[in-house]
Amino acid sequence: MTGTQAPLLSLIIPAYNEEARIEHTLAEVLDYLGSQSYAWEVVVVDDGSTDATAALVEEYARARDGLRLIRVPHEGKGWAVNRGVLATTGEYRFLCDADLSMPIEQLSRFLPPELSDFDVAVGSREVSGAKRIGEPPGRHAMGRVYNLLVRMMAVPGLLDTQCGFKCFRGEVAQELFTLQTLYTFGFDVEVLFIARKRRLRIKEVAIDWHYRSQSKVRPVRDSIAMTGDILKIRWNSLVRRYEGRRR
Repeated sequence: MTGTQAPLLSLIIPAYNEEARIEHTLAEVLDYLGSQSYAWEVVVVDDGSTDATAALVEEYARARDGLRLIRVPHEGKGWAVNRGVLATTGEYRFLCDADLSMPIEQLSRFLPPELSDFDVAVGSREVSGAKRIGEPPGRHAMGRVYNLLVRMMAVPGLLDTQCGFKCFRGEVAQELFTLQTLYTFGFDVEVLFIARKRRLRIKEVAIDWHYRSQSKVRPVRDSIAMTGDILKIRWNSLVRRYEGRRR
């Protein structure tokens, strides 16, 4: 971990009612980062949980250095991610789902020296070398249909925009998340859309992804809502909402 110097890595975990697995996730993440030579911080953003998530994180933080909690009112995953990204200072900002469906050891695939010359690195379950483990076929098929829509209407060329594991260079993260307007699950597409408009370097990174049955994603309902979000993104672009920095 680091002292007053800005860390190389800020790892942000958005969490909503995750009391059943947050301690296990934190143990895995902190044990892994504790073995690394670079400076880091872990920030859990509690999105207005109604269970013991926040209390468990606070208790864990008292025993482990490098971990802190941010509490925000419940507004959705995109809101929690936004608050976490803009509250951190790392040279790289890494988004990590609370279910830890990607083995934390694969974090190295998103950072130098394994990955270089990028502004945004997107964890992908679809590019060559990626693995999906235990996912029901119906959910996979629905995800591919949604991705096709995303590629047609918003972010062409990216095979997986919705994976929760993403890495941003620090100054790029500040720029993109300052312009973010969507706080639902569609925020991923919006942020990547803005990155594309600004001609940033986006790379997809193959990961092993393990399906978690406790996922909060509701495939049918969320896919419909995210389709509406794509239309909002196109409208925001039309009225030039992404052209400058919001204050």
